[in-house]
Amino acid sequence: MKVITDERCTGYSSPGHPERPARISGTLERLRAQKELAISWGEPVVVDDAVILRAHTKEHLARVTEAAHDFDGDTPAHPDIIEHARRSVGGAVAAMRAARNGEMAFSLLRPPGHHATKDRAMGFCYLSNIAIAALEALATGTSKVAIYDFDVHHGNGTEGILLNRPQAVFFSIHQHPCYPGTGTKDVGKNCFNFPVAPRTPQEEYRKILARALDELAKTKPALIAVSAGFDAYARDPLAQETLEAEDYFWLGESIRKLGIPTFSLLEGGYSRDLPELVLAYLKGLEGK
Repeated sequence: MKVITDERCTGYSSPGHPERPARISGTLERLRAQKELAISWGEPVVVDDAVILRAHTKEHLARVTEAAHDFDGDTPAHPDIIEHARRSVGGAVAAMRAARNGEMAFSLLRPPGHHATKDRAMGFCYLSNIAIAALEALATGTSKVAIYDFDVHHGNGTEGILLNRPQAVFFSIHQHPCYPGTGTKDVGKNCFNFPVAPRTPQEEYRKILARALDELAKTKPALIAVSAGFDAYARDPLAQETLEAEDYFWLGESIRKLGIPTFSLLEGGYSRDLPELVLAYLKGLEGK
């Protein structure tokens, strides 16, 4: 298992905001302490503007670069946020390249990215990491990429960027109603949504996750990109769902059994148990 990270992603925060540095630092501490998995550590690669602009407009990149004011109530303009955002994108691209080289890879960085649209930063997402990594894979020789998004919030930015791109397919399983309120139905020819009601029983939630994964497998992708959110956990403070650590192990195991090169990016998950949930998922991916 290759884990991509950079300690600088823990160097900024906003009082009271759920996207706190401890989310990463605590998970890194747990992964470094465990003995069950053999982990190799990697760093984000440097990505230039041309890679980012496959997913975003020049105007959007300029706004994030020059930000002096918060984008919205959930998306603060931290000093040098563009450098953090670029590193997070670089982690996604590094994980993608590792997967194409035969490694299971997991990018563990802030900020996350599945809400950022072509023209708008939102939901603490400034750039769309997984969409950029998917488009970079397609531009550099991968025939088809499937994005599997089990974050409890709908990846509206990822959907908008990848909509009707024939070599990319997007599968999102998420709570509805929930922020940002999109994802109630399939859109275009390649974006498939699986909304889940609050308090859906654990067994039923797992069936929905499995159905989405079965549909993904039918598209026969050459590469799977996973938006790995752990906020459908039963004790997450931001959602009202029922999954447990065993379900995240099962998710990793189910993805591994497809036998398709896979990389994952950390999205949501705000409980104190996040380190254990991430470890369970990685164990599943590695068959441990």
